[in-house]
Amino acid sequence: MTIDIIILWVSILTLVGVLASKLTDRVALPALLLFLVIGMLAGSEGIGGIYFDDYGVAKSLGTLALIFIIFFGGFDTAWKSVKPLFLPALCLSTVGVVITAFVVGLSAALILKMSLIEGLLLGSIVSSTDAAAVFNLMRSKKVSLKGHLRPLLELESGSNDPMAVFLTIGFLGILTSSGQSIVSLIPSFVSSMGVGLIMGYLMARLSVFILNRIRLEYEGLYPVLIMGLVLITYAITTLVNGSGFLAVYLLGLLMSREDFVHKRSLVRFYEGVAWLMQILMFLALGMLVFPSQIVPVIGSGLLIAGILMFIARPIGVFLCLLPFKFKLPHKVMISWVGLRGAVPIVLATFPLLAGIPQAHTIFNIVFFVVLTSVLIQGTSIPAVSRLLRVDTPLDMKKKYPIEFEYTEGIEASLTDMIVPYESEAAGQAIASLGVPARALIVLVSRGEKFIVPNGSTVIEGGDVLLVLAHERDRKALQAILQKQKAKKQESGKNE
Repeated sequence: MTIDIIILWVSILTLVGVLASKLTDRVALPALLLFLVIGMLAGSEGIGGIYFDDYGVAKSLGTLALIFIIFFGGFDTAWKSVKPLFLPALCLSTVGVVITAFVVGLSAALILKMSLIEGLLLGSIVSSTDAAAVFNLMRSKKVSLKGHLRPLLELESGSNDPMAVFLTIGFLGILTSSGQSIVSLIPSFVSSMGVGLIMGYLMARLSVFILNRIRLEYEGLYPVLIMGLVLITYAITTLVNGSGFLAVYLLGLLMSREDFVHKRSLVRFYEGVAWLMQILMFLALGMLVFPSQIVPVIGSGLLIAGILMFIARPIGVFLCLLPFKFKLPHKVMISWVGLRGAVPIVLATFPLLAGIPQAHTIFNIVFFVVLTSVLIQGTSIPAVSRLLRVDTPLDMKKKYPIEFEYTEGIEASLTDMIVPYESEAAGQAIASLGVPARALIVLVSRGEKFIVPNGSTVIEGGDVLLVLAHERDRKALQAILQKQKAKKQESGKNE
């Protein structure tokens, strides 16, 4: 095909994927499944008839897409919410991945009559999770998870891909060279992850410094600058035998906790980039598979998928969370939200390029396991969360018609405060509230309306005040509201 035809097909499939994603909100299906199906329909055995079997291109595209998807996974993380959960998430994303890989690997070796190392390779490929697909589905149903469940799953799913990549490359190396053993993976793991951690930390510090000092004339160049920083972080880390995926995830995670210019618009931009990468990657991987080759592995694929969902993942979760205080329903929910995504399918192209004997069997099994996981786990998450009573209504963050971007030298931030219905502030004018001199109420949200306030504006219970202030002044205003509420409650008791 000429480049014009390729561009035409890519644009058509991308548009179809984006428009059809609206359907997932109504039929309770993760967007991942839809994109894969569209790719399969466009492939050589589908109605599109596009013959695509270039595993090298698929791997390269998948690697590039994963760089930005993993980076955004860290970049979009609320650091304050995940910080207390760092240790359990770290255990799940390392030890949990290893346990899952070994349980699935041993089972695959028995079921598929392959060598132990080939089985462990397959187990490693399907060992990482993709909770983002789950949360996209739950968001469409306006359902979330209680307590620390959501941030823990987000942190785990964002950080466990590097471990799966390391194990996959390690076992593949054992199969293709006679000088390596499972024991030799231990020092290699320490070195790879250590270099990834160091590079991610250093590049995060450097990136924030550059963003706040470079003062580019055009705002549109900031996304390009970050793109270059992300790619160079991955490339340099990989060249020095470190985990490039861990480095870019840590880069995004550490940047998320810092203030820098145009941060809000950059997060929105890279959310779009992450979606574009997912769509292109899923479509390409969908076209890569031949459905007729999946049919012979359905039986063994169901067994391996069942072991993964009902045995391997729960064992890993329950063992990793033993030192931590999590209730049984929470552990069960964490076990069930072990949805497999695009990473296993991308990793399944590695054995194909290496030319190992069982490569095609591994690829087809992995593809079927991912589809099964998405269909069973992905569609049942809302029902399971209600059954375990760990669901909660989704907190839909209100959108305001004004935004505040961080600028160097200005430490103020824009935050919202709810006026309690029983607060003495209700019914009073802003001028009489005693608002700190350096705190500015810039907007009042009342129901579906927004009010631009002045000193004579009367505050009502249930109002949301959008306040521009330094941290100290923000706390002072919040304390005023809470103190007045406490006084009123105390006077009621005295009466």
